[in-house]
Amino acid sequence: MPAHNDVPATSTFGQRVQRARERTGKTRAVVAGLMEQSTEWVKAIETGRIGMPRLSKLLRLAHVLGVEDLTELTGDERIAATTYSKAQHGALPVIKRSLTTYQLAAADREPEPADVLAARLRQAWKLWHARDRRSGPGHTVEGNRSRIAALLPGLLADTQHATRSLEGADRRRALVALAETYHLAQLFLSFQPAPELVMLTGDRAMTAAQDADSPRAIAAAAWYVNHVHRDAGEASEARVELAEQAAALLPDQDDPEHIARLGLLHLAVALSHAKTGQAGDAWRYWDKADAAARRLGDDYSHPWLMFGRGIVDGYAITMHNDLVQPGKALQIADSLDLDRIPSATRRSYHLIETARAYGMAGERVAAVSLLKKAYEESPETIQYNLHTRGVLPELVKSGPRMVRDDALGLARDLGVPV
Repeated sequence: MPAHNDVPATSTFGQRVQRARERTGKTRAVVAGLMEQSTEWVKAIETGRIGMPRLSKLLRLAHVLGVEDLTELTGDERIAATTYSKAQHGALPVIKRSLTTYQLAAADREPEPADVLAARLRQAWKLWHARDRRSGPGHTVEGNRSRIAALLPGLLADTQHATRSLEGADRRRALVALAETYHLAQLFLSFQPAPELVMLTGDRAMTAAQDADSPRAIAAAAWYVNHVHRDAGEASEARVELAEQAAALLPDQDDPEHIARLGLLHLAVALSHAKTGQAGDAWRYWDKADAAARRLGDDYSHPWLMFGRGIVDGYAITMHNDLVQPGKALQIADSLDLDRIPSATRRSYHLIETARAYGMAGERVAAVSLLKKAYEESPETIQYNLHTRGVLPELVKSGPRMVRDDALGLARDLGVPV
């Protein structure tokens, strides 16, 4: 095996990956299969269209290529901890305590009725999806995670108490409310350094939905299990079979609630297949989600799951990105109507994904511009986004001169060391 010192100092990460692959005699297709990615993904890594992956995937790539010394691939490139770690929200310890505190003694108060819990949840979802409130130009008062963190402990305690105290149909309705409360906790925990809590809330949400004997609640729980794990880059946890089983429970009714949930589950499967490079299956399921959106009409958007025309089109950008097709992603982005997505957090996410497509296409000026727009929509959404935290230091260091200051300013606003 050639020594690491034999690698030219000026070679890029992609060139070093290609050199290691060719030395082992593996084709791009073989490496892609072992990595559970597409052949186009390997090509994009080697040609520099995709940068260095996050640490877990980087370590797996080194193993596949038979590389024992990671610097053989990374060379002199600095592996910033912020690129591979998740920033912690200040309220995370509070949320962790509320999730891991067990009230064993009977409460000395009456449980809230299920309809009151449902009303509190509707308000919580509005706060999650709303734009951040500001005290003045450039000054954020509180973001979506901060707003939800203030509500979650009390909402968790009250819904848990209701499920222990109520009976019959009222208890089942309270269990549905409990599952939704865990969904809010899952969203708070996504992109946080607490994977064990993401697993915990996902499991509890599904258990509550099953205990409620509600196919609709089970469908929502299956979507969020896929959603938060996939957004966190953990494709192995985005379980396709779970979404398919939940979809089979939903009766074929001409009811927007059923249609929206069925469409979401098809979208979950499509996104999971795209994440692992299975383009045919990905677009087959996207077509099913698209059909559901068409049945609901262009103006429909679910009040808290947000399924509708806007996110079906928006997630097509993500799918093309994951399949390393930035040109096609940008074609979708060019016609995407963000006004059809009544959620600042979702709009910010799709803007970040559009920026990712521009970055892969080598148009870094446009990428920075879109990241700034995503920040304006929802600062806390972009602040904890792993792609953003990984790409900003690179843009500050080696981006076009005209955008380095903008990238640096955004990095400072988000607390990303560069």
